[in-house]
Parts: sequence; C-alpha cells; structure tokens
Amino acid sequence: MSEIIASEIKFDAYSPGEIAARVETVGVGKANLSFLAKFTLSVLAGVFIAFGAALFTLVVHDSTLSFGLTQAIGGLSFCLGLILVVVAGAELFTGNNLLVMAYVSKKISLGQLLENWVIVYFGNFVGAVSMVLWIYLTRQWQANANLVGAKALLIANAKVGLPFLVAFSRGVLCNALVCLAVWLCMSGRTVTDKLLSILFPITAFVALGFEHSVANMYFIPMGLLLKNNPAVLEAAVVLTGKVNDFSCLTMQGLFMRNLLPVTLGNIIGGGVLVGLVYWFVYLRRK
Repeated sequence: MSEIIASEIKFDAYSPGEIAARVETVGVGKANLSFLAKFTLSVLAGVFIAFGAALFTLVVHDSTLSFGLTQAIGGLSFCLGLILVVVAGAELFTGNNLLVMAYVSKKISLGQLLENWVIVYFGNFVGAVSMVLWIYLTRQWQANANLVGAKALLIANAKVGLPFLVAFSRGVLCNALVCLAVWLCMSGRTVTDKLLSILFPITAFVALGFEHSVANMYFIPMGLLLKNNPAVLEAAVVLTGKVNDFSCLTMQGLFMRNLLPVTLGNIIGGGVLVGLVYWFVYLRRK
C-alpha cells in the first residue's frame, strides 16, 4: 500500500500546457462563485495587498542603500501581499485578468467575465481602503519622527503625477509580471513552490517601478489622508530637501490620473500578454 501511495506522489512541476488547462479550469470556478463568496474574497485580497504595500513603505522609507537595492528590498517585502492572496486564498482583480482564457475557450460568458472583474475590483477597493483607515488609526505612519508617513505621502504624490501613457505602460508591464507569477504558481504542487514562484516576478515589478491598480488603492488614499498633516509635511521636506507640491493629490488624481490608466494597462498586461498568448499556444486547438 505504501508503495502505491509513494508512486502517486509527484514532485515535478506541471508543464506549461498543463498550467494552461489548470488556469482555464480555475477561471471557470472563479466565474461561478456566489456573489457573497466572490466579494468577501476580493475584500480579503485588497487587505492582503495593502499589507504588502504598508510593509514596502516602512522598509524603504529611510533606506541609505543605493536606489536599486532599496527598490529590490522593497519589492521583496511587497511579495507578502501576493503570497497571502495565493496561499491563503483570495480574489485579486489583476490575477483574475487570466479569466480571459476561460472566456475565449467559451467556458464562461462575457457577462460572467465582466461581472467577476467588476465585483472583484470593487471588493479589492473596499479592502484596500479599509486597511488605509486601520493603518491611519494605528498611527504607524508616525514612526521614525513621521518619516514613514512622509514616505507614504511622497509615494502617493508620485503616482498621481504620472502622465497617462506612462501610467498605462507601467500598468501593462506590472500585470504581465503579476500574472506570470500566478502562472508559475500554477506549476507548483506545494506551498514552497508557490512562494518561490512569487518572489522574483513580484520583486521585479515593484523594483522596476511598475503600477499595480490594487496596490494603488492603498498607496494613494493613504497619501490623501496624510497630505494635510503638518508634521508629515515637515517630514516630507526632510526626506526631499524641498517643499513639495501636492496639488495633484486629489480624488480626481486617484481615479482619473492613476487608477484609470493603470487598470486599463493591467488588463492588457495580464489578459492579453499572458492570458491570450498562452491560450493561443496551448488551448486554441482544443
């Protein structure tokens, strides 16, 4: 009996073709979740990504390392978010862009695809903003003489200051890497496989300065809460050596200058550059 069980245990990774089939099957399952389950899991994903974003802010806020090393360490810290999403289980909009594979295979309808994206996107927003409020109430941003809060403010301001095409392009490349991380996770059979699959793609997108719509649902609202705090504004001057202009850091800046182009870019990067490309290669003939 033990010999039979041992022979059924596999340690090799799934092949790319097998990954494609698994992603398609998972997509069907995600599309058929009940509204309550879908929304609850999407709120959790927003919370999980916000945890990664908050950790990133703390880790990089006063780093004296080179810019590249600081970004790399920050990216490694941010991996916490996707690790929680993948291993604990949650519905993340950017990862769910891979549902296009199930749609083009006619396993789910366009209505199911769009419904999933809308519900999950809104739930991610609720989860991320709820974490903004919790982090604000903890006053964690006051750490190190308000420099943590100042860094959060500067991160938010930089994001709303991006030109539309730049934000869109960074969104495309970001979600190409995020969905590749999810793709690699689907090749693994153990939690260790999933952790290792996440580390390099996610560290890369953060270190390279690409834009993730759900992460920005935390970063920018946190900046909005802190932009009128005198102590944080003074700390921002300490970090930058100058008085900063935060006139673009508004609700319009959040939605129109960042989330709109970044979300569109995320859909293209994950849904087209990863999902449709792999569907064309491995599932089209079926």
